[in-house]
Amino acid sequence: MIVNQTDTGWEIINQQAHGLLAVQTAMRWQTEKRPAHWIETLIALTEHDDGQEPWEGRNHLTTAGAPLPFQIPEYSVEQCRNMIEIGLQKSRWNALMLSMHTTFLYGQKQGEDKELDAFLEQQTTNQTKWRKQYKASKADAAYAYDFVQWCDALSLVLCLGQVPPEGRRLEVSKGPDGLSYTILQRPDESLCMEPWPFDESVFSVHVETFQLNKLVFADDKELYNAIQDAPMVLREWVFRK
Repeated sequence: MIVNQTDTGWEIINQQAHGLLAVQTAMRWQTEKRPAHWIETLIALTEHDDGQEPWEGRNHLTTAGAPLPFQIPEYSVEQCRNMIEIGLQKSRWNALMLSMHTTFLYGQKQGEDKELDAFLEQQTTNQTKWRKQYKASKADAAYAYDFVQWCDALSLVLCLGQVPPEGRRLEVSKGPDGLSYTILQRPDESLCMEPWPFDESVFSVHVETFQLNKLVFADDKELYNAIQDAPMVLREWVFRK
């Protein structure tokens, strides 16, 4: 989950909600630059953090008992397998995007862990097979995945509150078109992307957040119940060309 510290405790954003936010920005992307298999690509973007550990024991807590930010666990091969399996039930293209996501995240760790190595080798085979089944070139698949990765990066910048103040620019990521996109905040708090990659000149996106006043929890059950009972605050961002 995404965990932001506040004056009174924690702000929690579910990983899957972050995926939904990413889809909201993806829907505004320039029509003429959309990747192939548009719907399947959007669904992969929605599901790119699925397959998380169950809410039991202390799966979602730090050693100290605080909500566990997604940045702390190094990786989970089981979660990666679960995520791809979920996608595979919908379409091979969906699974291809999710498989490429695991390669993007963990490919640089090859050689450090036998289980991860075996998983990554299997993904190389899977990706070749699924591209062939869709009669897609490596370039077609790479363009679609780069789009997924760009939307993912933008959503994380928003959820983590990383947009710098006072109009300073932050590079989000290179887009699938190879262009480098930066984000900035105006004095009225609206956001601008340079270059502007969207069809609409003004639009808004949002994500559900949950405000917790308690700092430490005994187990996942206590944290889960606290999130369900917490006030929901809808965080909204306005993008303006």
